Amino acid sequence: MTNFTGTTPQPQPDLQRGTIPQTHGEGGKLPPERTLVDTQENTQGDTAGNTTDSTTDNTPGTTPANTTAKTLTFVVPAYNMEQYLERCVASLLDTPDTGDIEVLIVDDGSSDTTPELADRLQAAHPGVVRAIHQPNKGHGGAVNTGIREAAGMYVKVVDADDWVGKASLGQVMETLRAQHSQQEPIDLLVTDYVYDKVGKRNKHVVHFSNVMDANKRLGWDDLRHFGIAQYMIMHALTFRTAVVRESGMILPEHTFYVDFIYSYQPFPWVRRLMYLDTPFYHYFIGREGQSVQTDVMIRRVRQLQLVNHLMLEATPERGTVPDGLYRYMIHFLSINSVVTSVFLILSRDRENYRQKDRLWHDIDVTSPQIGHDVRHKLVSRAINLHGRTGRFIIRHGYNIAEHVVGFN
Repeated sequence: MTNFTGTTPQPQPDLQRGTIPQTHGEGGKLPPERTLVDTQENTQGDTAGNTTDSTTDNTPGTTPANTTAKTLTFVVPAYNMEQYLERCVASLLDTPDTGDIEVLIVDDGSSDTTPELADRLQAAHPGVVRAIHQPNKGHGGAVNTGIREAAGMYVKVVDADDWVGKASLGQVMETLRAQHSQQEPIDLLVTDYVYDKVGKRNKHVVHFSNVMDANKRLGWDDLRHFGIAQYMIMHALTFRTAVVRESGMILPEHTFYVDFIYSYQPFPWVRRLMYLDTPFYHYFIGREGQSVQTDVMIRRVRQLQLVNHLMLEATPERGTVPDGLYRYMIHFLSINSVVTSVFLILSRDRENYRQKDRLWHDIDVTSPQIGHDVRHKLVSRAINLHGRTGRFIIRHGYNIAEHVVGFN
């Protein structure tokens, strides 16, 4: 996961919680709230392949013309990623036919050689790799730019220090290319991902075969129950681009952990999905200063709280979406609420203990039904064990899980 600078989080526009999703805009156009990158002089200059910066001449609220019939756009947010960017992009192009692949490198105000490297990669792969330069907006702002600029029928976010597997890339492209001829193409492709932790020989692969039948078109009610700590994070997801745009999702800028929102808010707009049982995404963790290290997450726990609040606001009421989708979203919201609560407790700060109680109170107040259903989950009941004994159990349970799984 890419480490971006974190400044004051920007609020996300209010979401219409508790209603059946309606398409925003017309003809797949973006919602009117979405705007272009802030005006900034292009100091990189034009290079082969026409480098894009904030002066790109696109009308707000429109999508780029799909003149090259791109099947998949990889959005690569990159902030000071000179050490890893080339490896990432090489993996995205490690397939015999890249003609219908687009790689958007969103240089998010980097201060190292990432901008120049992005331009060189664009020049080396004209018509496939495209460099976009913008002032620093954080991970969410970079993803927003990539979604807006994507020309592909499908879109996948790949952080610049991560990569994809060659064999899996071939399977994914074959599946997505087949959707061009479908009158009702799938809205979401789910794939497995790998925790590639520094210094850990045995890599942990997250599968979804216990939840979904592979290689079949599915609806939400076809999904089985997820494991107690199993959920679909950004790395497992490839969305149909129009679905993400129709959802109206705008990630908050200068905020960490927005991948939780990306992996949650668009789901009510997803009608058809498919699962490939292949380890597509390699999630590189364990490097110094990474945003998912335990001590870093404790320091940024207020941003976890913001993300949790936005997820709550995006949660539909029971009966407004398919039962399978509501069940999953409650499952995921409970996990995120527990994760946030864990880091509030790990901080050993009495004010954060009160913030944890406030988080759960806010869920109850926002929607009694959602509050009841979230609290009913086993992990939710465990995190709300009272007093010092409860906090002791939570701290030691976290340490055991981190040692076994190696997720931080």
